[in-house]
Parts: sequence; structure tokens; C-alpha cells
Amino acid sequence: MHRSLLVFILALVCCNSVSAEPLKVGFVYLSPAQDAGWTYSHEKARQYVQQQLGDKVKTTYVENVNEGSDAERVIYKLAASGNKLIFTTSFGFMNPTFKVAKRFKKVKFEHATGYKTASNMGVYNARPYQGRYLTGLIAGKMTKTNVLGYIATFPIPEVIRGINAFTKGVRETNPKAIVKVVWLSSWYDPAKEREAAETLILQGADILSTHADSPTTVQTAEEKGIYAFGYHSDMSKYGPHAQLTAVVHNWDHLYLNMVKAVLDNSWKPENLWYGLKQGVTQLAPFNAAVPKNVQALVNQAKQQIIDGKKRVFDGPIYNQQGQLAVAAGETVSDKDLLVMDWYVQGIEGKIPSN
Repeated sequence: MHRSLLVFILALVCCNSVSAEPLKVGFVYLSPAQDAGWTYSHEKARQYVQQQLGDKVKTTYVENVNEGSDAERVIYKLAASGNKLIFTTSFGFMNPTFKVAKRFKKVKFEHATGYKTASNMGVYNARPYQGRYLTGLIAGKMTKTNVLGYIATFPIPEVIRGINAFTKGVRETNPKAIVKVVWLSSWYDPAKEREAAETLILQGADILSTHADSPTTVQTAEEKGIYAFGYHSDMSKYGPHAQLTAVVHNWDHLYLNMVKAVLDNSWKPENLWYGLKQGVTQLAPFNAAVPKNVQALVNQAKQQIIDGKKRVFDGPIYNQQGQLAVAAGETVSDKDLLVMDWYVQGIEGKIPSN
């Protein structure tokens, strides 16, 4: 064989063996991957990335990971086993991710809903409060009892923003309505979610909203003959009559772009907060029970938010005590939204201290 041809063949084999090595990407989930809630939305995006990039990537996930030391162990193991990009998808994973990132400088980390960054760690989040505001407009229009129920998880700014945005929408279309809140102290506990939903129904709520990770609220509303809003994903199959719409997270393109950036060496740590405009926050299709004029009202408000003509927390806004918190012509900045720890007017109950 001619020497130059032999060199060419060897080079070709070498290049192919290098290019065939896929990028290993790991995902860490708080709850079951098929829970139809928060984790399910991330799992759908993982599958989308795998489908789009094929043998360029090899994705894997670990589900039901407790926040704290267990999370640190799982994240460390993923980094040590060759994953070059790791997504950690719960607020409580922030500190464990940050610790592991310090030890694996060549690994890229992306953390959902947090605020700590490093040279190899970025953060990203959705703006579901925008969708919650829109569902509040619907709730205010459709309630018969003027009592809405909200199932909350932990008293962190993300959850409080959602309650406030929902209530603001409710009060804009129905100033007489109130929102009652039950706290779970858990992200995922179907038994507690059912108990909370039933409690709110007994207190007169005829429409429910939830921040929890399972479809239990929608299922309970279906059984009790009232309405509800799904969260994280379209939960209409769990309550075809009950679900009026759902606030949906769509991480598909965000995740795909992050993985592509690692593949082409353009990745850099960022602090991304995407909403309706970027399509990360979406609304599921309306139930036929939502009147056409209400659908039109919601679609108009949605487009105004997308176009930048309207922000959910534009003033005037009064706090729970009836004091002016945000004047007309002003708005709550992103910086203040990230530390929101107060209720708007129209909410019954107190924010837990822990």
C-alpha cells in the first residue's frame, strides 16, 4: 500500500473515533420523571435534546433526589463519571451544585431557579408568574363564590410571586374576590395536595390553582365538580372538565441551545429568565368552558406582555394591608421580584415564617 494512502486511512480512522464520542449530559430531578409536573417538563426537554442531537449526545437522569447532601452525592457522581454538562432542576440543588462545580472546573453546570453562578455554572428560570396572572384574569371572571384557592409549596420568592400574580389578575377582573392559600411545606406530596384541595373547597373555593408538582389538584377538582388550573404541563387528561388551562414550562429550545453551546465551545455562564416572549412560559389550550370574551381578554393581555407593553406587576399595587406598594406608572423590578416576600391585596392568610 502506498505510504501516503496509509497515512490518510489512519488519520481518517483517528478522526472518526474522536468525533464518535458523544457529549455526556446529566440531569438531576427532585421528583419522579413522569409526575406530569415540574420534573416532567424537564424530562420532556431532555428527550427533545436527545432526539434532536442523536448520537452527538448521551443524556441520562437521576430522579427522586432529595435536596441537600443526597443531591451533592448524586451531582458529584455524575461529574465524576464523565458528564460534561449537568442540569440540576430544583431550587434546593443550588448549594450542592455550587459545591460540586468548584471541584470539577472542566464540567459545565446549569441550575434551575437559583441565583449563584460561577465560571462553570449558569442559572436559568422561567417566568410562570406571567402565566399565573393570565389564569387569575380567568378565575376572577368565572368564579361564582368569589373565593379562589391556591395550593402553595414553600414560602420562597418564586412561590410568593406566583400567588401575587394570580391574585392581581383575579382582582383586576373581580375586585370582590379573595384568594385563600394553603401551604404544603413540600414540592411533591400528592396526599397533602389532595387534603389541601379538599380543605379549600370546603372553605368555598370554586376554582383552584397550585404550585405543587403532581396533577392531584386537577384530579380533585374533577372529582368535586369544580374548576382548576394545571401547572408545569397540560394536565387536561387528569381533569378534562376541571382544567380551564394550565401554566406550562417548555424548556425544549433553551436546553437544546445550551447543549449546542457546549458542543461548539461557545458556552458561557449566564443568568437567564425567560417567559412568554421566549416561549418558555406558555398557556395550555383553553377549556371550552372559558367564555370567548374571557379568552379574548387573556390573549390580549398575553400579547401585551410579549410585546413589552405590559408587565404583570405594573402599579398601582396595594399590599395585603391596603397600603400603596407600587405607584401608578411604576413597576416592580426584576431585582425586587427575585426577593418578593409580601402579599398583594386580596389574599387571605399569612406567609409562613419558615
